[in-house]
Amino acid sequence: MSAVVLEAKNLTRYYAVSQGAFKPKVQVKALNGISFQLQAGKTLAVVGESGCGKSTLARALTLIETPTSGSLVLDGQAVDSASSAQRKAMRSKVQMVFQNPYASLNPRQKIIDQLAEPLLLNTKLSAAERTAKVHDTMRRVGLRPEFALRYPHMFSGGQRQRIAIARAMILQPKILVADEPTSALDVSIQAQVLNLFMDLQEEFQTAYVFVSHNLAVVEHVANDLMVMYLGRAVEVGAKGLIFERPLHPYTQALLSATPSIDRGQRRVKIKITGELPSPLNPPSGCAFHKRCPHATARCSTEEPLLRPLLGREVACHHAESINAGQAVTA
Repeated sequence: MSAVVLEAKNLTRYYAVSQGAFKPKVQVKALNGISFQLQAGKTLAVVGESGCGKSTLARALTLIETPTSGSLVLDGQAVDSASSAQRKAMRSKVQMVFQNPYASLNPRQKIIDQLAEPLLLNTKLSAAERTAKVHDTMRRVGLRPEFALRYPHMFSGGQRQRIAIARAMILQPKILVADEPTSALDVSIQAQVLNLFMDLQEEFQTAYVFVSHNLAVVEHVANDLMVMYLGRAVEVGAKGLIFERPLHPYTQALLSATPSIDRGQRRVKIKITGELPSPLNPPSGCAFHKRCPHATARCSTEEPLLRPLLGREVACHHAESINAGQAVTA
């Protein structure tokens, strides 16, 4: 069994938001109690609608933002009790690839300087060694080393994302957080970039947290799946189990909307009515109950907690009765 390199326990991130002059601030619970473990060489995919807290989770995992509460352990070391020097060292172990490859690169800086900067800040390599490392990393991501003297605007979108991946991987981190890394790319380029992620993971045994709304992409790269809704996880488990038999009504609706060219794999479309509730005023009880076709009075008053069911965890009061025809048992 691979070592656990990332562990989150009841991770929360709250924001105080102004409602205007002379009005009290309100609290937005962008993350509201997220827990999971990630092993070396494995991929956890985080999916859900826009506004569910996926990107906030990504920023918390990469130490860009400090969680409001809960604990985060990176490679066996607790983040909340770490000193500033220890946090600096921990940041080299977790890197991030952003959604927009052009916005994440400095347009005024040559690629060689952008890729060498992490080495300059975190290693004692000489200038010649840094240049050699940059050229080697560029080869690994499918770019010619002579491109290192160019600027970002001289590359295509797919090439820029390869540069962003090279910058994230040049320190050989334990954990890589990818926030929608293929959504800005053409479909044909998406496949190339996904294969690059998988090749690098196999070579370096890097653990991935892959944030996406594209379930077709998730099915291709993930080992485990976390479905989020309004800051909470509603279903967590092995990708194969959830794709084969989703138990939470929200997960069922998401998977039913995934297109497929294989007629045998197409699902009956489940229509979700209504809009995602405002995080400024979330509904009581189950956050999904106002859009759920199976909701009862209990759902509007009692918040469901994640509980083990059929090899995964699910937060739904009625998961057994909803899936009764499929013989769901604990």
